[in-house]
Order: sequence, then C-alpha cells, then structure tokens
Amino acid sequence: MAEAVGWRSLRSASHLTTRLSFPHRTTQPTTTTLRPRDGIRCKAVEIGIPAAPPAAEAAKRKSINKYGIENLTTWLLKQEQAGHINAELTIVLSSISLACKQIASLLQRSSIFNLTGAHGTINIQGQDQKKLDVISNELFCSCLRSSGRTGIIASEEEDVPVAHDYRLNFRNLWPDKQCLVNLDDDSTLDEEGLECVVRVCQPGSNLLAAGYCLYSSSVVFTLSLGRGVYAFTLDTAYGEFVLTHENIKIPNAGRIYSFNEGNYDLFDAKLQKYLDDLRKPWPNGKPYSGRYVGCLVGEIHRMLLVGGIYGNPDNKNSKNGNLRLLYECAPMSYLVEQAGGKAMDGKQRILDIKPDQIHQRTPIYIGSPDEIDKLVTCLSDK
Repeated sequence: MAEAVGWRSLRSASHLTTRLSFPHRTTQPTTTTLRPRDGIRCKAVEIGIPAAPPAAEAAKRKSINKYGIENLTTWLLKQEQAGHINAELTIVLSSISLACKQIASLLQRSSIFNLTGAHGTINIQGQDQKKLDVISNELFCSCLRSSGRTGIIASEEEDVPVAHDYRLNFRNLWPDKQCLVNLDDDSTLDEEGLECVVRVCQPGSNLLAAGYCLYSSSVVFTLSLGRGVYAFTLDTAYGEFVLTHENIKIPNAGRIYSFNEGNYDLFDAKLQKYLDDLRKPWPNGKPYSGRYVGCLVGEIHRMLLVGGIYGNPDNKNSKNGNLRLLYECAPMSYLVEQAGGKAMDGKQRILDIKPDQIHQRTPIYIGSPDEIDKLVTCLSDK
C-alpha cells in the first residue's frame, strides 16, 4: 500500500524565486532577532551571518554528532527558516504526515478491527471501494481541513471538488493511495464547481512540492520541495518520520524494466519491439530483469534507488493508459525529475501536459534518463 502526494502553487516559478533572499557575510558586529517575515513564523534575521550554516560547518557538526537524528518536523522548520518554503506549506505537509502515521497505525490493526475487504460502494471511477479506501479518504480530508490551509478538496472518492478558503486537490486509492494539494493563499475562490475544476487543473510544472508514503516492512515518506528528493522512515518507537535518505539521485541507467506484459499483445508494435530488445542478452550476457508489482509508488520507490524504467502505456483497450495525470503521473514525474530522471508520455514531458479534467488519464514512461531516451528513440523510429 502506498500514497503519493503532490502540492501545487498557482504562483509562477519566477515569482517564487524573487521571494528568496540570503544575507551576505560582513565584518560588522552582528545581532540576532526572531520575527515573522515573508510568511515565515520564526526566521532568524542575522545581520552579516547566513541564515543557514555553510556546508563545511554543517558537515563538521554532523561528524561530531554521529548518532543524532533529524525528524521531518525539524527538517521542515529548517527549510522554512532558510526561506525555501513558507509557514503555510509547512503546516500542510505536517498535516499530511500526521494522516500517514494514522493510516500506518490502522494497517497494523486492520485485520483485528475488520478493516479489510470491500466497503460495498463504488467511486467516481467505477471502481469498488475497499473499507480502507473510505477510511483513508476521511483521514486525509480531516487532517487537511484541520490545518486551515486547504480549500478545494478533489478526491478520487468524490464526484466533484468542494471549495473552501484555500485550494486542495486530494486523491485516495487502495492499495496505491495518492494525494495532491493545490495551495495558493494569495487569491480568493468562488464556490462555483467549474471554478474549482479550472483552478485545480494545472500542469505539473506548477507543482510546488510532491511526495508519497510507502507502507511496507517500514513506512517511508518521500518528499521533494523542488530542491532534491529526501526520504523519511517512520520510527515507531516514538512515532516520528526520521531522515534516512538525503538528496536521492536516480542512476543514469538501470537493468530493471516494469511493464504489465500481460497486455503485450495490446501494445503498439514499436513498444513490443522495445520490450523484445530488453529481453535479449546484452554484451555482458545478461538481459534486463522484468519486475512488475502493480503498485505505482512501489515501482517508483525501487527505481529511485536502483534505476530502471516503468511504463504504463496506451493500448488497444485503453487509448490513454490507466493512470491519472493530475494526481498520479504529475507528482511522480516531479519527484523523478528532481532526482535526475525523466518522465514522458511517449512524445512530450509529463509535467508540460495541462489536464482538461480532474480524472484525465495519460500514458507514462518514467525512470532513469538513459532508459527513457532509449525508449523515446525506439518509439520515434519509422
């Protein structure tokens, strides 16, 4: 079971950049004050001293405190103090992490409290809802509403988005839960349903942050704020997400491919040829390894660590693929690109596609840059 999360901002990237400022070192006497500034609740304003310690000093501190740990809350506050995010986003991310912890706890006791199996209802996608579908959806909505920083809630389990003071687009799906948040505290919002849809449907290039939570033998919350990818593992001893993977970089190439080859006969002839080539022995005498678990987050998590390629293409029965652009493909593409990978629909970059509908689907090929380049070359051959 897994969850993916993406957060959008309607502000342009250039506008965001202009809000970031860093003081420079000087030889004059220094003073330190704490005051709210630029939406940051507690920013150290130091005359002549950088807000964050230099890299060399940070490395020295880390070497001294070998057994120290950094949890998600502390990490977010440091990002806020450095001016990388504002207090609004810090609160939203903290609310989402709380929902993830609650779901992790429920999963451990799901059989005891009879939370497994069908719920007996059908969602907007025509899919049978599981009990944990409905419960997880309610948990996320509750935590995000309580944050006071979200407003449009658009979930896969809901027919239409609902407007509040801030914008939020949220998706939940079992066993591959995902959540997408649109946050913009600079504008008001009409309560018209069409207005909600228009504001929610934005290209992935407008994402401010993205992440997912993977529930397995350990619970891993992976996050990007546009400055690299970081993973936090839940320490059940004291209920905190602890930083375990810093600045994750996907390998340039990999030896694992993930396609649902049960649909091989439905694929385009060029894609069939590409898969056939992967199965052939390479100069080292070994072909690619095929692994497909049917969980998007699980596939992406493995790919971030060891490289490779994942594909959910269009086929004769599904002209636009099976995955939703807004709350599945866009957040994952954002994460993979932040880690140095690529994500395409076969012709264009996923993050450049502007959805017309909340539940719009798209083909996707995502993974190591060299593997995506090989695939695109194969698909473009005449």
